[in-house]
Amino acid sequence: MMQPLYVFDMDDTLINGDCAMIWNEFLVDKGIVTDPSFLTEDKRLMALYSRGLMDMEDYLAFSMHPLKAVAKEKITELTEECVEERILPLLFPEAKTLIQELKNDNIDIVIISASVTFLVKAVAKKIGIEHAIGIDLKERNGYYTRHILGTASYREGKVTRLTEWLGGEKNTYSDIHFYTDSINDLPLCLYVDHTYLVNPCEPLKSYSEKKNWPVLFWGSQ
Repeated sequence: MMQPLYVFDMDDTLINGDCAMIWNEFLVDKGIVTDPSFLTEDKRLMALYSRGLMDMEDYLAFSMHPLKAVAKEKITELTEECVEERILPLLFPEAKTLIQELKNDNIDIVIISASVTFLVKAVAKKIGIEHAIGIDLKERNGYYTRHILGTASYREGKVTRLTEWLGGEKNTYSDIHFYTDSINDLPLCLYVDHTYLVNPCEPLKSYSEKKNWPVLFWGSQ
């Protein structure tokens, strides 16, 4: 008998916050980013993201610039520290419970996020999820660049990346369940068999009314 596949967005779905913004705040606190306007610009760009208007290449040019002289090994070390100290405590209790139930039933789980892969994989590892899809970056001489490798897991790109992960065979699983909060994920919401909205943004919540997608309010207890 085929098993279902459970797919989760990361930011504001599994985690009560945006991991990229938390990461950027961490970099400022560590003194790696010294530009006083960095976090203000980060908030401006993420406001565009929440409305489905952000250009991912522009965002990566901005967010990866301070890391151009930081070796991959150091970024890995910093990422693990950030996830352990600042991100893991923000895991929704409901998400933690659901993930454990799925693991107990040996059901495959994937995190798919528009954050960069090194951050997504670090979060997935800490919460015990084997499969993680993020935005892959081209590398040069042991350093990350701001340039996207392949298709960005953003908007329609999430469908492409999940399809690639499935090997082009959607029927590998009995059905696909997807949890998200963001209007940017609408293409993937429409692609999967079952969509669940976690504390959804208003545009996605409004759209969902004609689809009768379940709306979950995590972290509200």
